[in-house]
Amino acid sequence: MSLPLRDPGRHTYGEYCGWPEDQRYELIEGLAFAMAPAPTRAHQRLSFELAREVANALEGSGCEVNVAPFDVRLPEGDEADDDIDTVVQPDISVVCDPSKLDDKGCRGAPDWVIEVLSPGSAGHDQVRKLALYERHGVTEYWLVHPVDRVVTIYRLEDGAYGRPMVSELQGRSGCRACPGAEIDWVRVVKGLPSASGTG
Repeated sequence: MSLPLRDPGRHTYGEYCGWPEDQRYELIEGLAFAMAPAPTRAHQRLSFELAREVANALEGSGCEVNVAPFDVRLPEGDEADDDIDTVVQPDISVVCDPSKLDDKGCRGAPDWVIEVLSPGSAGHDQVRKLALYERHGVTEYWLVHPVDRVVTIYRLEDGAYGRPMVSELQGRSGCRACPGAEIDWVRVVKGLPSASGTG
């Protein structure tokens, strides 16, 4: 299922900043995709527990962990902020280069992005944003499925994502982009609603 477009026109970050705050969008190469409605409880619990695990794992590392809504601007070059035409809001983004961070969010590719899949945006995250993150150099991209309880991990190698590693949310998974960071899936999933209660 694809996210709806705001309109057929192409837009920039300068325009995006002037839109009403009650509707969230992601800009991808100028196209404004309306964010899905409020996620399910399972999605929110999983995002929260993951963010807590990531923040704990990276404490003292100098890397900053942010959760949506948090604007990640992905310029094509050295264009001014107002002219950037790609702005996304990952569920969780980890940035280890402080020069990329400012009051607006992040300018440039995060080191590690985690998206928790929702029925309304799964295709967007698995196809459109996968290609986008690869092209802009996001070192590691994790897609976590709260219903199927699996994680798909893409790692950038020689400028491209290799074959993904897919595993159940069991044991531990390490992040190569942030050495020493591990996710303990037992702790992450223990507070989730049962599979029958997810959506």
